Amino acid sequence: MKCVLSFSGGKDSILTLHKLKEAGHEITGLLVMMNRELGRSWFHGVDPPLLQAIADSLGLPLIPCESAGEDYHLAMEEGLRRAADRGAEACAFGDIDAADNAAWCRARCSAVGLQPLFPLWQRDRVENTWEAIALGYRCVIKCVRNRDLPQSLLGRALDEQVLREMEERGIDVCGENGEYHTVVLDGPIFRYPVSYECREIWDFGNIAAINIMKKEG
Repeated sequence: MKCVLSFSGGKDSILTLHKLKEAGHEITGLLVMMNRELGRSWFHGVDPPLLQAIADSLGLPLIPCESAGEDYHLAMEEGLRRAADRGAEACAFGDIDAADNAAWCRARCSAVGLQPLFPLWQRDRVENTWEAIALGYRCVIKCVRNRDLPQSLLGRALDEQVLREMEERGIDVCGENGEYHTVVLDGPIFRYPVSYECREIWDFGNIAAINIMKKEG
């Protein structure tokens, strides 16, 4: 089936893409919701040059959808229509077990006549995270919620040591409750590693984020 992927750049999105490819689906593009005010992706805060570098390495076109927030659902539907015009029959999402989120995704697909797909649905959260690492994906921590994780983890790639530290702190190592977000920059379905550099850390009180930039040259 031809499908577009609702893409954050994080580990669950990449694992979803991995599963779609394993199942033989044809991926037509990566739909990314962009914060119009900040000029970065919603929630993970990835800037356009790095998003484009990731898409280039994955060999897939980007479908950026700008939203100010209150029009988020309409911007998503507009992006899905663009994907349908390119031949998509379905949209895949990386949701695991949040029923309200999945219902919202189904509503967006229904509005434009696309089939929703959830390759990770009802899979174990912890197993998903360990599988992404075991497959060889480089999942770099982009944001942390300050009450859950130290800022010293920003810019580090998920590995056994980091996941064990998260377990010891008693958080969901999948980060499904917003404890942290990642951006994936290398792995089996990448044609080549995305070159990047970590710069300043921004502290917004509730969350902190590191500025991960595409490395030039």
